[in-house]
Amino acid sequence: MEKEMDKMSYMYKTRGTCSTQIEVELDGNVVKYVKFTGGCHGNLQAIPKLVEGMTIEQVEEKIGGISCNGRPTSCGDQLAKACRAAYEAAQK
Repeated sequence: MEKEMDKMSYMYKTRGTCSTQIEVELDGNVVKYVKFTGGCHGNLQAIPKLVEGMTIEQVEEKIGGISCNGRPTSCGDQLAKACRAAYEAAQK
């Protein structure tokens, strides 16, 4: 039985990207709000608009694993990790 969750905000410190931090708000397993700190302004405005309303599984499927400029990760990939970390933190 899944633990019932309220809306929660989670701060995630990114690794290997120009952005340095991502704030994620979930309602259960649905992404309600995303805000990046640092990084490419245009992309970091677009990504939240695209993922808000998606489940964390959808976010992981769509943007998890994307690389950027030869790096093994990207802001999108880090967002997928942030969503999973936020969800797991809320389950504890």
